[in-house]
Amino acid sequence: MDGYRFTETIPLRLRDIDQMNHVNNAVYATFLEQARAAYFRDVVGEPLDSVGMVIADLTVTFERAITLDAGEVVVGARVAELGTSSVPMEYEIRADGERAATGETTMVHVDRATGTAEPLPDEWRETIASFESLES
Repeated sequence: MDGYRFTETIPLRLRDIDQMNHVNNAVYATFLEQARAAYFRDVVGEPLDSVGMVIADLTVTFERAITLDAGEVVVGARVAELGTSSVPMEYEIRADGERAATGETTMVHVDRATGTAEPLPDEWRETIASFESLES
């Protein structure tokens, strides 16, 4: 997938399909979540559920319907820049080799006890910057 060094393949499930016989629009956000969790696990080396990250923004742009016949989707995920406490991510969802949607999320690193934003750990910043070839 051009421009994405990280991809996650996600099998489609019957429960993903709505009465219009295509993947329900809410499921696309779940695809982004699954790719984001895999990115943190595989690239950052941290399971997403063990770190204090919250979603501050989520956008999905739908381009075409996905049906169960596709069998799976491939989600590209990347970080194009890093904020002080935020990790903006970009996504592309493909089915049958064709782009079906794009998405963006912004995660903010927070102190779990207080819920306030705190700077990203230097180790994460260095790991992500190296993987994505970002200037640190």
